[in-house]
Amino acid sequence: MAEEKKKKKLCIIVSKGTLDAAYPPLILASTAASMDWEAHLFFTFYGLDIINKKKFKSLKVAPIANPAMPMPVPNIIGMLPGMTAMATMMMKRMMKKQNVPSIEELINMCKEMGVKFYACQMTMDVMGCPESDLLPVVDACLGAAGFLDIASDADVTLFI
Repeated sequence: MAEEKKKKKLCIIVSKGTLDAAYPPLILASTAASMDWEAHLFFTFYGLDIINKKKFKSLKVAPIANPAMPMPVPNIIGMLPGMTAMATMMMKRMMKKQNVPSIEELINMCKEMGVKFYACQMTMDVMGCPESDLLPVVDACLGAAGFLDIASDADVTLFI
């Protein structure tokens, strides 16, 4: 009997909770899942905001200290009141124009495709985030050792 080929495995540590930082791990995980890879996302520090039901719909783009912002004005303008809201609106508009799903849609797509979501237990404790604040897509709350065990045989491991 031929041995079944092991699926490739992607593990991503998600550490940032801004709108522009939420897209890459979710897009990579959904792409991996569509390629029949295992995909695991570990949300730690501010990345926990992406799976926090009180915060995930209000993720923002900070224009200050973000030199990659496609704004035709000097970066220092990002300090003006209202610029974060404007940058966030611009990014959402750009994504919608290109038919990129929203963060909520990507989260749901990932879950439907079998992507595993893990919340960092230490971060939850430090930030005072009870498990009840997490989206129901979260599979488990793990410490670093738990995620390292999952990631130990990953083909691709990323820190975003």
